Amino acid sequence: MTLATRTFDRIGNKIDFTELGMGTAPLGNLYRAISDQAAHDTLQAAWDAGVRYYDTAPLYGLGLSETRLNRFLRDKPRDEYVLSTKVGRLMRPCPPQQRDGQDKWFDVPNRNEVFDYTYDGVMRSLEFSFERLGLDRVDILYAHDLDMFSRGDRGVLDAALDEFMAGGYKALLNMRDQGVIKAFGAGVNEWETCEWLTERGDFDLFLLAGRYTLLEQTALDSFLPLAQQRGIGIVTGGAYNSGILATGAKPGAYYNYDPAPQDVLDRVTRIEAVCAAHDTRLVDAAFRFSLLHPATVSVVPGGQGVSETQSNVQAAQALIPEDLWRDLKAQGLLREDAPTP
Repeated sequence: MTLATRTFDRIGNKIDFTELGMGTAPLGNLYRAISDQAAHDTLQAAWDAGVRYYDTAPLYGLGLSETRLNRFLRDKPRDEYVLSTKVGRLMRPCPPQQRDGQDKWFDVPNRNEVFDYTYDGVMRSLEFSFERLGLDRVDILYAHDLDMFSRGDRGVLDAALDEFMAGGYKALLNMRDQGVIKAFGAGVNEWETCEWLTERGDFDLFLLAGRYTLLEQTALDSFLPLAQQRGIGIVTGGAYNSGILATGAKPGAYYNYDPAPQDVLDRVTRIEAVCAAHDTRLVDAAFRFSLLHPATVSVVPGGQGVSETQSNVQAAQALIPEDLWRDLKAQGLLREDAPTP
């Protein structure tokens, strides 16, 4: 069985996404270090399975994810894959003891993150990404982490949004108009930012992490209908909510990058029971659910090893019984208005 594809064509810039994309934050040595060869083998396993959409960012491994993609993509025909990276941060060299992300990124370049959503900052960010990637074009650029989760303060976020709309947004718009990129949007952890931006600009795609999943569907209230109305595509990151929808409600399971609270563990336990009754893996149902929304073009789970990648491929190819969705809704575990077969 091959991986299914979805064509996105909002303004005539056609992009063919594989329904299963690959998020490469784990290949930036997220939470643990892996070798260059292990990273390469993981990427190769995805490619061999038919994955043709890869998402990265300067933040991931403070540049390491992009440089590892450089090695992998060097001999791949450029027109055979879709690549997105992100803007909004510049990486500045620093002494080892001053490196950012000491407890998050391991065995990575010594860099400090400098947020910069200005016109010039976005242009410089892309130039640096070209150098790390060894490429002369990317397909999609996302403004990265314009959300409360990343900024932590409403005033700081508002200032960043204003800076972006006054500068970086115009840079992205110009690059799309000139054919430098095919599409642009934002990569964020909150649908509220996506809605705010949609109301103020001409965006193509949003990479929305963790906010439209088996556990969370509040994006249906207003943002996803607006996205459909505008023809905006959604790339789903964090479809497993940081792991719990892949591992299940076991001790130590993670939700939103932290140990899952008891109410989430209890809800996942109930969802697991419905999946088990239909002889379906929880992770398979979690992967497919996000794709059932008509605005979704791809789901991009991360994988730090070949086995995780193979599990994602299995999830992308799984057939989900329609009765499973009906039972989840009947038990109040899924919103009634969530699109299902």
